[in-house]
Amino acid sequence: MESKNRNSIEKLRKQKEITQEELAIKLDVTKDYISMIERGARTPSFKLAKKIADYFNTTVDDIFFDN
Repeated sequence: MESKNRNSIEKLRKQKEITQEELAIKLDVTKDYISMIERGARTPSFKLAKKIADYFNTTVDDIFFDN
């Protein structure tokens, strides 16, 4: 899975006014893992990508793929 915009999650997170730690708790991952995804150092599994999209009430495509 290749991110269209590595800052998409960060932008969505900041719009919701939540920290990486708060998002990590909601998704049952570490804050460091959220940071790595936001920086493009890690690519989430499809299952986690779906959880992220669901949390932000959007689609995996909107966050991770060029349309």
